Amino acid sequence: MVPNALCLRYKFKTQTSKLKISMIYPVNWQDDRVVLIDQTRLPAEYAWVDIDSSSDMATAIKTMIVRGAPAIGIAAAYGMYLGAREIETEDKDEFFNQLEEVARMLRQTRPTAVNLFWAIDRVLKTARDAGNGTLENIKAVLLSTAKAIQTEDLQTCQAIGDRGLEVLPATPEKLRILTHCNAGALATAGYGTALGVIRSAWKANRLAMVYADETRPRLQGAKLTCWECVQEGIPVTAIADNMAAHCMKLKMIDAVVVGADRIAANGDAANKIGTYSLALVAKAHNIPFFVAAPLSTIDFKLATGEEIPIEERDPSEIYKVGNTILTPDGVEFYNPAFDVTPAEAIAAIITEHGAVPPGELAQFNSGSIPALK
Repeated sequence: MVPNALCLRYKFKTQTSKLKISMIYPVNWQDDRVVLIDQTRLPAEYAWVDIDSSSDMATAIKTMIVRGAPAIGIAAAYGMYLGAREIETEDKDEFFNQLEEVARMLRQTRPTAVNLFWAIDRVLKTARDAGNGTLENIKAVLLSTAKAIQTEDLQTCQAIGDRGLEVLPATPEKLRILTHCNAGALATAGYGTALGVIRSAWKANRLAMVYADETRPRLQGAKLTCWECVQEGIPVTAIADNMAAHCMKLKMIDAVVVGADRIAANGDAANKIGTYSLALVAKAHNIPFFVAAPLSTIDFKLATGEEIPIEERDPSEIYKVGNTILTPDGVEFYNPAFDVTPAEAIAAIITEHGAVPPGELAQFNSGSIPALK
């Protein structure tokens, strides 16, 4: 079972209004522990949390101290190493049995994000492949694997940004891009998927404005995407989720770029709740709608988006903001964290190896995809 509370150990805290962060890395390995940016405290406070046990990592993922599909995968990989380090047996069979229990605990934290499962499976396979070594060697391999997953994700996101730049609309003026939730540095190893495309457009002098949906109910767009943009001096305008259609009608938006937590084989994409309606509105206004995600987000075992499990979260996310109660007693609540955008509403899925129409994802379902350089 995932613990109900995490004993927070803050490295430091500072008011973000007085601080500019040049590089944002949400997950860091330092000495003998993982250090996470506590995303639940942004933008009011910029704080780090020490994580030195697998159970604390599970709680950090569950409570969204760390969030975003790639960042969750990285955190889970380190969580697997922390769990391995906690196993005291000298019997290899028992060691692997207990390691599987750690994996089970971590898998239960966020059921929609496929990167979580992908990273855990990769770490387990690495452990099995190193099974002829000593237990200390196996544990060392697990740590190096987690570090490799983190390094690879940073390279992947930078490549996604460059590939996305190639398919953004060619306009005589600089682009106005709308995004939903946060698919930036905070959600990855440190560059972003959807926000990685936006960062690349900014660096190429092709971006005029980012429009960030506030993203109810947890407000990741208003709190996190806007915070990231402010840190780097990228012009950003926050809008309520229900303003997107109005902005499109007024021709204020040239393209929509969002991330994904899981993509089915046919190109249906699960992302933060509200993405589906945004895609429909974009389609109605003939505005291209792009999904930016690494290949590890594509779950080829699932034929369509109907098979993607949708996480439901605590209703308190809906009925209150901070300590303020928004609804009267007696109201019932439904709080799905994600929805699924059908492939036909997506212009292209931007991966590290190129942008393709959703129906052409099958070309990536092989072991022949070259590694990024």
